[in-house]
Amino acid sequence: MAAESQEIGGIHFPFPFPPYSIQEDFMAELYKVLEAGKIGIFESPTGTGKSLSLICGALSWLRDFEQKKLQSEARLLAPGSSSTSSGKNSLMSSSSCQEPSDTPRPSGEPDWVTEFVQKKEERDLVERLREEQMKRRKREERLQEVYQDGRLRFAAKRMKQEEEETETLLRLSREMLAAGTGPEQLEQLECGEEHLVLAEYESDEERRGSRVDEAEDDLEEEHVTKIYYCSRTHSQLAQFVREVLKSPFGKETRLVSLGSRQSLCVNEDVKNLGSVQLMNDRCVDMQRSKHEKNRTGEDKPKRRRQKIQTSCPFYNHEQMELLRDEILLEVKDMEQLVALGKEARACPYYGSRFAIPAAQLVVLPYPMLLHAATRQAAGIRLQGQVVIIDEAHNLIDTITNIHSTEVNGSQLCQAHSQLLQYMERYGKRLKAKNLMYIKQILYLLEKFVVVLGGNVKQNPSTQSLPQTGSELKSINDFLFQSQVDNINLFKVQRYLEKSMLSRKLFGFTECFGVVLPSPSDSQENRGLGGFQQFLKSLQSGPTEDSQAVALRPASPLMHIEAFLAALTTANQDGRVIVNRQGSMGQSSLKFLLLNPAVHFAQVVKECRAVVIAGGTMQPMEETGRILCNLCNVVPGGVVCFLPSYEYLRQVHAHWDKTGLLARLSVKKKIFQEPKRASQVEQVLMAYSKCITSCSHSEGHLTGALLLSVVGGKMSEGINFSDDLGRCVVMVGMPYPNIKSPELQEKMAYLDQTLPRTPGQPPPGTVLIENLCMKAINQSIGRAIRHQRDFASIVLLDHRYARPSILAKLPAWIRDRVEVKATFGPAFAAMRKFHREKSHPCLV
Repeated sequence: MAAESQEIGGIHFPFPFPPYSIQEDFMAELYKVLEAGKIGIFESPTGTGKSLSLICGALSWLRDFEQKKLQSEARLLAPGSSSTSSGKNSLMSSSSCQEPSDTPRPSGEPDWVTEFVQKKEERDLVERLREEQMKRRKREERLQEVYQDGRLRFAAKRMKQEEEETETLLRLSREMLAAGTGPEQLEQLECGEEHLVLAEYESDEERRGSRVDEAEDDLEEEHVTKIYYCSRTHSQLAQFVREVLKSPFGKETRLVSLGSRQSLCVNEDVKNLGSVQLMNDRCVDMQRSKHEKNRTGEDKPKRRRQKIQTSCPFYNHEQMELLRDEILLEVKDMEQLVALGKEARACPYYGSRFAIPAAQLVVLPYPMLLHAATRQAAGIRLQGQVVIIDEAHNLIDTITNIHSTEVNGSQLCQAHSQLLQYMERYGKRLKAKNLMYIKQILYLLEKFVVVLGGNVKQNPSTQSLPQTGSELKSINDFLFQSQVDNINLFKVQRYLEKSMLSRKLFGFTECFGVVLPSPSDSQENRGLGGFQQFLKSLQSGPTEDSQAVALRPASPLMHIEAFLAALTTANQDGRVIVNRQGSMGQSSLKFLLLNPAVHFAQVVKECRAVVIAGGTMQPMEETGRILCNLCNVVPGGVVCFLPSYEYLRQVHAHWDKTGLLARLSVKKKIFQEPKRASQVEQVLMAYSKCITSCSHSEGHLTGALLLSVVGGKMSEGINFSDDLGRCVVMVGMPYPNIKSPELQEKMAYLDQTLPRTPGQPPPGTVLIENLCMKAINQSIGRAIRHQRDFASIVLLDHRYARPSILAKLPAWIRDRVEVKATFGPAFAAMRKFHREKSHPCLV
């Protein structure tokens, strides 16, 4: 369909069809946010073309931004133009990647000094603009060259032809040997064939010779103003790329898709490793092998035996630069990028990263953008750029999961064993400072094991713990209890990053295995046993056990490294769960990030503008934080009704993953409504017993929290009187399934037979609302069961404030309703109510 240009507020938005009014408003507001350099939050219902509106709105702004920048540059570089201070400042404000060079001048400087400095800055600015123009021109010429002669495809075909001719030469050699050809004749034949091959491609090598010299310059290319678009899954990113192709900007946008090695690697030997961590390790080792070969040369004699390594045939800078140009030439999704990498024998993982500086639109998954170390390794620079986060209802979960980490007892003991063997073997070669940090890490590992109740000198699989259970601790309390608060974790973290100790241990254990200590093994036997086990694994074929080991992360110290980095978080922003199970191997230390805003703020601080877009933007943490606050002030039992069993399952799993369950369980023991009717009585007895015992004790628990389902087994016929139900929370409005054939027939019948009151919804819609309110009234009526009973009822949904909904509440509740716009006043009223034990009220 032909593109149409829509003018909205004086701005032209190319669109593939006449947009809806909601799409026009979306693009106009998006443009304003990007132009002003602010943060915008956009909530768009499903089916309104959100992705297309994002594409056309954002790329329209980028088009206008680049035009204004080029016009400003042209004015400054025009012959005879005077670079005024105002012109310079206007250019600086439009440039996204350059920082203003204006600095406060010391007072009392002579005018000629100030004028000299100002003119020098203007000359530097003009010179920098000319360099940018030259680089931009070279980039355009390079891409045009690729487009015209298909250099990448020719290079791939040439390499394939070389391989075929080599195979032919070997086959001819074997045939001639079989026919009795002498060694001298064979050598002459091989030399002749080699001369022909070299002569055939000599002219092509000369054409490409200059490109090798320019490789370093290309890698240092300036980052143009760009938009980083991120979503949660690769399928969502692929769908977005397809939308870009359909849009009017599909043919003129330089787009690059970024992904993990698991998605982009084309080396089958690496891909077969399965584990992402193993793939990363193997890839880095193959690169190191290539670099070491280039530095030392193959002809030099080796003084000692080295581990045999092969370099990756796809990690070729020249081919990856050609792949980079092909990526920038036209929009490609990830599948096309992988296919192109296989054809060109170039790594798509690194080739796509080479394309970042010149790209206008970078498509990438959440973790690559939101994790600082990953962002830096990928070569992503956010300074002055635009970030669009789509499907943002998963944003909080993603940040929390990225920065929450867990290590178990087996990993702690294995890391201690590996590092101890490494130090004993290479300790005399290490510098004193390195040795000091290694000893500090060993001390940390030993103390973490002690906190769990174990011993690093015993096998974690067979080591039983005297005490079981879970504890939630602040970061400072955990470090103090572990007796490691005197160690500077920031310095230890920097040492691990710079020394790459975890990768060295990976190489070390490839030869000597992972040896877990046992009381009967001596130190010498442990090392010999690991080496013998490694040799045995090489002689025998692959087994299920060996495959299972291969799928595990290579070095446990990598997990420890992430855990230590998490412990550098501010005390108020995280918690540590000490989870002691039956054995040391099953026990774990888990870090929970409570404040994801800290990490998101780093992204926002660097960017020019941030756009947060999504469908439903109502996170489950709304509910979770409110329950946490309620459980702090409500004594006895709290009953929370949710719309369905599936929603209950999702909420419980989500709160468990984000640490909200651990926070809730500090004050209330948590129970769930079972699906089986036979288990209801058992859950109710345990719930009642917990509340009774808490009322007679002075522990930290003040009662229990029961998660129930509206219309379920606990919403009818069960009384939560007195302390069993001091607060009832209703989450959302449980409307029935409108797609039910029976319900649709009832609605159609009522709409046809009953008259419709002017200004009121149709009778079928009224039926749906009545069924919803009936279920709500049955559930909230479980609390007040006698004259002296008291309870508070919390309805968590803004729709309860509607007059039509309030009118359908029971009269004894409706007369005591208090509608609060925010939770602060509601919480204050709740606290006052339970302190004074007054009449029931509704918040």
